[in-house]
Amino acid sequence: MRPEQEDSEPATPDELREPPRHGFQGDRAEAPLGPAIPAGLTIAFSRESGARGGTIGRRVGRKLNWQVYDQELLEYMAQDTVVRQGVLENLSPVATEWVEEHLQQLLREQNISQHPSIQSLAHVVLALAAQGEAVLIGRGAGFILPRDSTLHVRMIAPLQDRIGYMSEWLRLTREEAAEKVRVSDGRRNEYINTHFHRNPDDVHQYDILLNASLLGADLCAELIAQAARARSVQFAEPLDEMVS
Repeated sequence: MRPEQEDSEPATPDELREPPRHGFQGDRAEAPLGPAIPAGLTIAFSRESGARGGTIGRRVGRKLNWQVYDQELLEYMAQDTVVRQGVLENLSPVATEWVEEHLQQLLREQNISQHPSIQSLAHVVLALAAQGEAVLIGRGAGFILPRDSTLHVRMIAPLQDRIGYMSEWLRLTREEAAEKVRVSDGRRNEYINTHFHRNPDDVHQYDILLNASLLGADLCAELIAQAARARSVQFAEPLDEMVS
C-alpha cells in the first residue's frame, strides 16, 4: 500500500499567490486546497470469462508500475475485518471523507445493493482509488468508482476462443471448458445485475472495449497503459505551468 505523501504535493495556485495585505480578509471560498482526492487514476477491469482480463490487467500493472488487486485479493480485503479496517485507517481524513461521500451517493442513487458484503467491498475499492495508481480486476469495481477518475476497461473475445483458452489453461475437455465459461459468465452477469443494477454487456459504460483474441494480450496491455498515461495528466500539476 502506497503511503500518503502530502509533504511532496506541489503547491496549489492559491498557495503561490501574493499574501493578502494587512486587514484584508480576502475571499474565504478560495482558501488553499489540500492534496487532491483521488490522488491518481484507477484502472478497473471488467471481463468475459476466458478473455484473459486478469493476465492483461497484471501486464498493465507491470507496465505502469502500479499495484494490482485481482478479484481474489479484493474479496479477501473486503471480507477480512482487520485488513479492511487497516486499509481505511491508512487514509488521510480528507480521503476518508471522500470515500464516505461516494459510498453514500451510490446508496442514495441506488447504484449499489444494501448487502453488507457489497458495502464492505465498496469501502475497500473506494479507499484504494482514493490513493490512485491502482489496477482493480473484477468485483464490479468500475461500477463503484466515479467515471472522472477511473479508466473502465472491458475485455472480450469470441466464445470459441474463450473456450479454447479455458480448456488449455485448466486442462479441461472442450465440453467441460464450454460449461465452465457458460457458468462463469452467468454468475458474473448475475452479480453485476443484482448488486450494481447494470447490464455488463452495455458497451457504452466502458471507456475501452478490447478484443483480446484479435489484438493479443501484450498489445491490449500496451493500449490500456497508454490510455492510462494520457488520462493521468489530469492529476499532474507541473510547477512551471502553475506559475506561468
